[in-house]
Amino acid sequence: MNIINYLSDLLQAGLGGLAAYLAAHVLLCLLPAFFIAGALAALLPKEAITRFLGRDASPWISYPASALGGFLLAVCSCTIMPLFASIYKKGAGLGPAVTFLFVGPAVNILAISFTGVQIGMDIALARITLSIIFGILIGLVMAWVFRKDDADHAKEAAESQVFSAKATIPGRVVVFFLLLLGVLIAGTLQVGLLRDVIFSINLPGSWAVTLQDSLNALIPPNASLGIEGVSVHGLLLIGLLVLIGLASIKGFKNVEEGLTGWTYLTLGLITLTLVVASSGVSVSDAGLALGVNGRLVSEILFFGAIWWMSAKVFSASERQEWLWETWRFVKQIIPLLIVGVFAASMARALIPASWIQTIAGRNTLWANLVAVLFGVFMYFPTLVEVPVAQTFLSLGMHRGPLLAYLLADPELSLQSILITHSVIGKKKTAVYVSLVTVFSTLSGLIFGWFIK
Repeated sequence: MNIINYLSDLLQAGLGGLAAYLAAHVLLCLLPAFFIAGALAALLPKEAITRFLGRDASPWISYPASALGGFLLAVCSCTIMPLFASIYKKGAGLGPAVTFLFVGPAVNILAISFTGVQIGMDIALARITLSIIFGILIGLVMAWVFRKDDADHAKEAAESQVFSAKATIPGRVVVFFLLLLGVLIAGTLQVGLLRDVIFSINLPGSWAVTLQDSLNALIPPNASLGIEGVSVHGLLLIGLLVLIGLASIKGFKNVEEGLTGWTYLTLGLITLTLVVASSGVSVSDAGLALGVNGRLVSEILFFGAIWWMSAKVFSASERQEWLWETWRFVKQIIPLLIVGVFAASMARALIPASWIQTIAGRNTLWANLVAVLFGVFMYFPTLVEVPVAQTFLSLGMHRGPLLAYLLADPELSLQSILITHSVIGKKKTAVYVSLVTVFSTLSGLIFGWFIK
């Protein structure tokens, strides 16, 4: 009976973590990232990618460009994956692509500013500086180790299209990309202008409190484990995600052949879901408050412009290719993402946090390595790692291992490792994971020597 209860607890932890992830994290970050990745793959001229990020581009241009591209996107290790896959597919060199993969989730503006406020500017500055330096170093090492494979990859890309040193990106594509990027930024940027409720509509009744209490009992929130729980708002979003999944089976199955009624239904559900996700919803004794905030207004305006441009500015073939590439990334990444989040959530229940806290109380090589491994297997959604790190700090974790954890957690997770393997292969993934582990460990150790 004890074994059955234990397995039941593990299953509940896995399902609870997955539900909380889908309800609280995936929508405003991941869905826009898929559309951006699809646009990169379908609309961006391949020669423009290879001009700045290609194997033959000057490393003085390609690596800083990769780091800058990662810095501008407020994304986690899962959200960066479709973007990484798309630029690599379009002909980016392995080194610059890996730099983009590493730097993106490590130094996004939200995570750095939140780290500085919650933990200290010393950690925040070390995090951004070391992430950029080591991200470029990891990319350079990967490019050198796999220089033959990288040359073959560049040759394959060249066979499909002749690259031009004067390649440019059409203005309409730039505007479209900026609108898609606007959806991502408006959905994730935590500022009062976007977050504060302008006015709200209240749905009276005690049912909302009762429903929220039931959700809390089913999936108890636990900040120390990174489990945010599921709100009434989140439950509605999960329901909409299920509808999107069902509609997309027919809506995107043969989208490269043309858009159907199912396609438009799927796109409508996606738009509705992101609009609902951006609204302010809160539960109180008075009922359920539906708030209109700057984020909601911004998302509506951005999506209105995006759908207008897709209908009026781009051809039918360009729309179909964009949606097909988006769907291809979804099929490749979402199953692995679900499996990885589920497994990581169960792992949180298997490994007592007290073990990590005891081992990481001093700045030793072993303590930093354990912190890195903890960051890999105890993956938390972006920004959630910051309050978790703050908890560890209050319990006695040394600031050296703390930095090592903060460097490793956004870059590596079970799901991102699985997805990276599907994009660049087993051997390259193994070397990449090893390099991230080594550099993150050394970062924490060196930082800990100077900070007590």
